[in-house]
Amino acid sequence: MINWSQHPKINLAVQQLHLQGVIAYPTEAVWGLGCDPYSHSAVARILALKRRPERKGLILIGCDWQQFAPFIDCLDKQQLTRLKKNYQKPITWLIPHNGAAPPWIVGEYNTLAVRVTSHPVAASLCRLFGGPMVSTSANPQGLPAAVTGLKVNCYFNGRLNYQTSGSVGSSTSPSEIRHLLTSEVIRQG
Repeated sequence: MINWSQHPKINLAVQQLHLQGVIAYPTEAVWGLGCDPYSHSAVARILALKRRPERKGLILIGCDWQQFAPFIDCLDKQQLTRLKKNYQKPITWLIPHNGAAPPWIVGEYNTLAVRVTSHPVAASLCRLFGGPMVSTSANPQGLPAAVTGLKVNCYFNGRLNYQTSGSVGSSTSPSEIRHLLTSEVIRQG
């Protein structure tokens, strides 16, 4: 089993995150594009690569709920319990936006999309980066999400700062998106 936290390619990818670069990495079901969520220029590059408008907002992933502490401080005990419960599949939660996330992350919404990732590469990236990172599918808008590193290269050849090693997890579809306060499922997972 690979120790991704000590893998040289993960460390190189984390260096790029700190330099406001855009990276590609595997997640539970598809390859993702990621960057420092506080870097407006890096987020703008991702949006340009995907041909995605800023108003749609972006998902943040972390290696544990502690990485989301500034964003979840407004939640009550019951909401935190629901958020932190172990689920059988990856769930991206829409939580109330408390003003801590940059406007280019939340877009036109009053919610913030967050997920604790169980994927070893993605989790190691967040752990070594020291906080959450942007996670959006590696594909131009309207095209299927990349499920292999080769497809990432086909879509973004030479336009990313770094692409990690690894492969996607066993999930057959992107994470479910669920509203924390209403439990409404926005996207089936």
